[in-house]
Amino acid sequence: MSPLSSPRVSDQRIDRVVPLTTPALLRHEFPLDATGGAAVLAGRQAVARVLDRVDDRLLVVVGPCSVHDAAAALEYAGKLREVAAELADDLLVVMRVYFEKPRSTVGWKGLINDPALDGSGDVNTGLRVARSLLLDVIGLGLPVGCEFLDPIMPQYIADAVAWGSIGARTVESQVHRQLASGLSMPIGMKNRADGSIATAVDAIRAAGVPHVFPGIDVSGAPAILHTRGNVDAHLVLRGGNDGPNYDAASVAGALALLRAAGLPERLVIDASHGNSGKDHRRQPQVVREIGAQLAAGERGIAGVMLESFLTEGRQELDPTRPLAYGQSVTDACMGWAQTAESMRELAAAVRARRAVTTAPA
Repeated sequence: MSPLSSPRVSDQRIDRVVPLTTPALLRHEFPLDATGGAAVLAGRQAVARVLDRVDDRLLVVVGPCSVHDAAAALEYAGKLREVAAELADDLLVVMRVYFEKPRSTVGWKGLINDPALDGSGDVNTGLRVARSLLLDVIGLGLPVGCEFLDPIMPQYIADAVAWGSIGARTVESQVHRQLASGLSMPIGMKNRADGSIATAVDAIRAAGVPHVFPGIDVSGAPAILHTRGNVDAHLVLRGGNDGPNYDAASVAGALALLRAAGLPERLVIDASHGNSGKDHRRQPQVVREIGAQLAAGERGIAGVMLESFLTEGRQELDPTRPLAYGQSVTDACMGWAQTAESMRELAAAVRARRAVTTAPA
């Protein structure tokens, strides 16, 4: 070997490198105009007011487990807009528009990573489809909620998001806690998949203070980000491996943990995942039981999350068969009729809570 040559030491397991569009170019291609920007800011402020209980409505984050078909998601948004307007006195509705799917092992990673659903990994196309859909949903008058998984993706889409979440698999990650501390919208921290709530409480505390960490700026250049801390971080109960945690005793225990940590006593309950035993048919029953707590005057419950799509259930990704329209390819979801009914039940529970909590002693 020549003294001037050396063995290849970099990228030994990288098959190829594809240039990624910058956040600035994507925002230029799909701009958030002044009207849309005002709607996003109004949505964030409304969510914060509900979390702070200045607004006594219930936050309802509802939509597909993970968007795989932009056309079906936009049709869903049109239906959701009508019910959201009908129930606006009692519910603050945010559409769940998730593009990144965290995986315990392997599987489809979401529309941004694989928009063709075939493993081709065309991230540039995925980002364009995702941002375009967000702007369309905002244009219908709905605030948008997203889970943040990859730490650089917020630069591409976060300006359009009114509510965000850090998932059960990443809530313990320092990277995601730092990320949450600098995001511009309220962030829900899910309890860990094994049911640990204390981990999520730690994440809320960590996200609430300033951090300094490396990332990228809107031009795509490496940057050191100095954050102020996110005062709107909050707890999301999603159940765990040992069972659900939406019952009154679990809610009281979670609020006590928040109180002991010096944090606001507020939480959102995910009616899916561990709280429904991963059975979409149980979500309406979970909603009823949450509604009973609301009707009894529980003010610590600030919101509810629902996994819902046009058609109930789920389907496998099978290249030999066309996909059923409007049905999830990840977690099973409630269908639209069940969703509208559950939302009306929650609105009735909010009215009952309002009557209890505002009645004279």
